[in-house]
Amino acid sequence: MDRKGFTLIELLIVVVIIGILAAIAIPRFGETRERAYASSMQSDLNQLRTAMEMCLQDNSENPFEYTGCDESLINASEGVTVAVTVGDGGTSYTATANHNGTSWGCSYDSEVGVIECDADGPPS
Repeated sequence: MDRKGFTLIELLIVVVIIGILAAIAIPRFGETRERAYASSMQSDLNQLRTAMEMCLQDNSENPFEYTGCDESLINASEGVTVAVTVGDGGTSYTATANHNGTSWGCSYDSEVGVIECDADGPPS
């Protein structure tokens, strides 16, 4: 007698293997998504930093001041909100970027010159 097909045990083993692979892949997908959000926010802050410096150079009414320069200088990535606060005297600014897909954000301070993401930000 020639029987073709799979036994129940063989099918269960395949289902268990697929379950193990899914248990590994799904958390990694979440981490990858968080890193993508961080990259979007950091990219927008870098773009803003360049635009703010160009605005500073073009500001003939108030030389060496960021007065009149704001987040409207760039087109933020999809899902990213960028906000700029010009400091007293107009000689410095801070910028924040948040993505609607995550609860944390990134910031840039022109006096420090470094983009930093929140402590509970993406896994490294």
